[in-house]
Amino acid sequence: MLKKIPTAQATLGMFLQSMEGSWLSHPFWKTRFLITDAKDLAALKASGVSHVWIDVALGKDVATVEPPLPAPRRTAPPAPMSRQAPAIVSAPPPPPPSPAERTSLSEEMVQAAAVVNRSKEAVVSMFNEARLGRAVSQEKSAAVVEDIASSVWRNPSALISLARLKTRDDYTYMHSVAVSAMMIALAKQLGMSEDQQREAGMAGLLHDVGKMLMPLEVLNKPGSLTDEEFCIMKGHPALGHSALAESGAFAEGVLDVCLHHHEKMDGSGYPKGLPADQITLLARMGAVCDVYDAVTSVRPYKNAWDPAGSLARMAQWKGHFDPNVFQAFVISLGIFPVGTLVKLKSQRLAVVLDQNPGKLTQPVVRVFFSLKSNMPIDLQTLDLSAGGDAIVGREDPDAWGFKHLNDLWSQPR
Repeated sequence: MLKKIPTAQATLGMFLQSMEGSWLSHPFWKTRFLITDAKDLAALKASGVSHVWIDVALGKDVATVEPPLPAPRRTAPPAPMSRQAPAIVSAPPPPPPSPAERTSLSEEMVQAAAVVNRSKEAVVSMFNEARLGRAVSQEKSAAVVEDIASSVWRNPSALISLARLKTRDDYTYMHSVAVSAMMIALAKQLGMSEDQQREAGMAGLLHDVGKMLMPLEVLNKPGSLTDEEFCIMKGHPALGHSALAESGAFAEGVLDVCLHHHEKMDGSGYPKGLPADQITLLARMGAVCDVYDAVTSVRPYKNAWDPAGSLARMAQWKGHFDPNVFQAFVISLGIFPVGTLVKLKSQRLAVVLDQNPGKLTQPVVRVFFSLKSNMPIDLQTLDLSAGGDAIVGREDPDAWGFKHLNDLWSQPR
């Protein structure tokens, strides 16, 4: 049973379920654990978090203080005591706090950047443990997913867009963070519960853990793989699945995505070539998120595709993705994802800054270039849902030679 209490009332022996307030003020990586260390308790009380949620079924409850007995009334004898014990009526505990209201991308960017950095460090640590043959920590993984989910629930575009700005060297780790965030956003779009969204996020975080068991010379090869090397790499889903299964700590859905995120609807995927009716929803989701992040990222053997162009190309790959899942994925990101270069009716170029939920073709953009003068112009932020201008198409940044387009959307407004 969950109970919300002031942080000052927390004591050793309580099971901490969650904390209120900004994630930047939370003193722990983990958020669900039994408080047994006095240092943890002191850090919690000094954190500035006003209230916490405890699970009294897994740990101590707040101490019950009996109210003082009232002084006897001298004007009348006490009423006779009933032989039947009165019914004890207690109000049910309030539900856990729901995900935060959506914030603007600019508001979420700072927090998302911190989440990305923390998540990357944790994934590096966990994956290095896996490379050494040690079990992946379920507790640490869950804390990372909770951190990512909190940001995605506030504004999915911020973290997903920042995670796309990975380098060749940190691709494997940042890819896991990005896919986790996209799985959470997609699960929410599909109407899944918060716990199901967390499971989807965990699946995304660990879907490529098997790559840590690949030979480094193959994993880090700067060029295209030979047929023999690709055959070796195709073994990573099974190796990752075995490693997670042996730990006994992860949900079946997480194991399923790890093993089947390279399966395709037409049966041409791997490792088992499953037909569509044998591919679970989570694995179908994982396939879309995995591919999108891969094609929009800089790789040793190719440049990144632009976000909207990637969606357009993926839509043409018949037999690869579940059409309904892919449609929901596009809605979760936006038809013109953050960072997309677009042409406006006013004969200007702009980069997409943020989405307007429910208005997929009317995002918030930053105008920076005039097609009439063929010259840069003063930056201007426009909310296209307010009218006055409109997108008439997307443009290829490479064709224009724009090298610093990411700076236009990732910098503060």
